[in-house]
Amino acid sequence: MGRIKSIGLIPKLLIAIALGVLAGSNLPVGIIRVAVTFSKIFGSLLSFIIPLMILAFVTKGISDLGEGAGKLLGITVLISYLSTLIAGSLSYIMASNIFPKFITSEQIDAIVSSNADKLEPYFTVPLTPFFDVTSALIFAFMMGISISWLKGNNSGDVLYKAVSEFNAIIVKVLEVAIIPILPFFIFGNFAEMSYLGSVKAVLGIFWKIFICLIILHLIYVTFMFVISGSYTGKNPFAMLKNEVKGYMTAVGTQSSAATIPVNLQCAANNGVSREIADFVVPLGATVHLPGSMITLIGCVFTILYMYNLPHSFDIIIKLIVTLGIAMVAAPGAPGGAVMSALPFLPMVGIAPESAMAGLLISLYLTQDSFGTAANVSGDVAIANAVDKIYNKRILKNKNWKPIPVIKNPK
Repeated sequence: MGRIKSIGLIPKLLIAIALGVLAGSNLPVGIIRVAVTFSKIFGSLLSFIIPLMILAFVTKGISDLGEGAGKLLGITVLISYLSTLIAGSLSYIMASNIFPKFITSEQIDAIVSSNADKLEPYFTVPLTPFFDVTSALIFAFMMGISISWLKGNNSGDVLYKAVSEFNAIIVKVLEVAIIPILPFFIFGNFAEMSYLGSVKAVLGIFWKIFICLIILHLIYVTFMFVISGSYTGKNPFAMLKNEVKGYMTAVGTQSSAATIPVNLQCAANNGVSREIADFVVPLGATVHLPGSMITLIGCVFTILYMYNLPHSFDIIIKLIVTLGIAMVAAPGAPGGAVMSALPFLPMVGIAPESAMAGLLISLYLTQDSFGTAANVSGDVAIANAVDKIYNKRILKNKNWKPIPVIKNPK
């Protein structure tokens, strides 16, 4: 038992993925449905916890900042939005130059057919969140900035203590009831995918597009860390190494929000101060979506190209600019970004209720996990840069020095 506990999170996630693929290919459907049932229940728990997590972390993070909280919010959102726009534009450039060389209608049909049926759980446990993600985020902004203002006027100690204790409760829940169970959740997800054949379909039929998008994700994440590391004087590749745990967690969970606790640890290992990490990382999980934008624009181009619809950059850029704002309301759960994008697809000629939209959703979901991983990795790169901006530009602390990157963290 002690050996199992000593295994790190990344090996556990990899083992869960491998076992899930094997189980889905070899075990009876009845047993697979047990795993699916557990994953659905755990998914409901995640949906319930996510708004509370955002409320706890963002409120505490902003209230800890004190002076300049409003400015910091504006700077973080602006950087995140620009990053998402750049990512979407790069995706279009890649897709328009590479995808037409190997995309066929047969490939897309095979992906859709493999995802036609879903395994039903034996039962579900409905857990309705107290409020949705957007409401939690807005309320957290309001509370955090207000507490910060009260502290600046020598007041608000009772309210700040309550927020701090609520933050500690959520951290404990994540440590005890969420992170240790993530591998089992991932096992159920991959067992279902393997049983339905979507794993083989994705890797065997759609692998060229898959690889192109993943490569662009990795290039963009590396670019962000190089820029952030150069700005703060830290080794970007040491920072990238520390982010592997967050990246792999996002690949397994397909949820930026579920990765927040692991990503906070990655930010700390990369020398980001606690108050900045607690603010930027949960906020980034909602407003910073470069990986999702890369995937979405790549998939949109694929559909438009297949149906011989107009797909010039002047058409796509309007969608990119709009989605950069619209996807802020996306839930931090699997497929959240593409669902939030559906109402805006008519801008490029895709009706939300059409077969084309169904194809788009199928294509997007096949590699949603890697887009999510790029999202959360970029959050840490932004947090690192914002840490310096806050201390140097907003607080005007001339003596501030960056916290060194921890090498080989546990």
